[in-house]
Amino acid sequence: MAEGFANFYGSDVLIAASAGLSPMPAIVQETVDAMAEVGIDISGHSPAWYEPALAKRYDIVVNMSGYRLPGQLTNQLVEWQVPDPFMKPMSTYRKVRDGLEHSVMQLIIQLRREAKAD
Repeated sequence: MAEGFANFYGSDVLIAASAGLSPMPAIVQETVDAMAEVGIDISGHSPAWYEPALAKRYDIVVNMSGYRLPGQLTNQLVEWQVPDPFMKPMSTYRKVRDGLEHSVMQLIIQLRREAKAD
């Protein structure tokens, strides 16, 4: 969801990619449905494994896992507490979606301010 929002709203200041510590084999349909409700299609996204070597390529890493990320990060680390909606009612997916949209927009606003200051 976060990657979908980031690429939809913030393509002028970022390129988002997501990965997980233990990703599902495919995106859960409820996640796709929740994002479709707000006009964002993530149906073509494929979950990926978090790889510390690849994470070093990014300026910012947002950790939503609740766990310490493996490897040594040399970039900015942002921690977001995001509940996992898996196997919960659709209302939980919507609540998580809305919280992520807010968090992503705050990050985009920060990045735009930094870009403008440069």
